[in-house]
Amino acid sequence: MPNQKSIVINTGPIIALVAALGDLSILKCLYKDVWVPFEVCSEILQGGSSLFAVNEFQVAAWLLKQPVAQIISPFLNQALDIGEASVVQLALQKNISTVCIDEAVGRRVARLNGLRLTGSIGILIRAKREGFPIVIRDAIQRMKSHGIWLSDGVVSFALEQAGEGH
Repeated sequence: MPNQKSIVINTGPIIALVAALGDLSILKCLYKDVWVPFEVCSEILQGGSSLFAVNEFQVAAWLLKQPVAQIISPFLNQALDIGEASVVQLALQKNISTVCIDEAVGRRVARLNGLRLTGSIGILIRAKREGFPIVIRDAIQRMKSHGIWLSDGVVSFALEQAGEGH
């Protein structure tokens, strides 16, 4: 039976959640285990020029940060960037049914591999539904102010699902 209390998370959602909420603690509240492939750890720790989210990622000691690189199937290696490929590969290897990927191609490939999906917006909506004091409109605005692009359709869907529609 696949483990539904665990999730494997990609780089984009980690950065987006830090932008939205200031840290990653919501993941600890929603999931028993949050797995981070080595490749995603490397992407986060490189941090770009601003080093955004690096400190928040480092202090989240409860994350299951993998210490070695994945052996990634040739198909995943060709279809996806290294972070997304490692997320899908680790989920399949550990029999974890849900992955957190925001990018469309990564989501399609994850579905093709029989995985359930969520993304940064899905996590925020779930947290709000479970009683966490999150204002989705404000979280989205903070994400956008950090340069995270969200389509108008995703924003409308998120606000509607959170009961914050116009």
